[in-house]
Amino acid sequence: MKLWIKIKNHFFNAFRELFVHHHSSLEFRAKILALIIAANENFDSKECEIITEIGQDIYKNDSERVNLLFLSTKELVKKVKDDNGLDIDTLIANIQKELKYVPRYAKKIDVESLKSIVKLSKDEDTISYQNNILEFLQDLKDETLNSKKSQIAKDEEKLVSTY
Repeated sequence: MKLWIKIKNHFFNAFRELFVHHHSSLEFRAKILALIIAANENFDSKECEIITEIGQDIYKNDSERVNLLFLSTKELVKKVKDDNGLDIDTLIANIQKELKYVPRYAKKIDVESLKSIVKLSKDEDTISYQNNILEFLQDLKDETLNSKKSQIAKDEEKLVSTY
């Protein structure tokens, strides 16, 4: 049974854009989570539990999407930690770029839920760094929501989303 789950997860990761409704929204959320987690050099399995909890709050009864959020976040954190063409600065740039093109994603930045990840950190420097990232994300969210109000309203008129 475990082998089947691994194959299924690999398949969804490889073809996420084709099979997952609103995959770009899920990817954006994964980038936000990965940004906070990757800022901690000593992260552990407790962050995994927090990702799952946050995913369950967002996606309610959709365990597939919760699992995909978890897998996407884990994949991004691994890329950052392995220095595999992605670092925190690139992740921030990607988030800013996505908000420029899809400003309604700013509503998906939930700083309060991200604070639960920061609470797991032990090192004061890491906590300070993560708090600076949270402050940056809150400022980015506020700025985007204020400067792009009309575009967000137009986009939301066209969009019907479950999440």
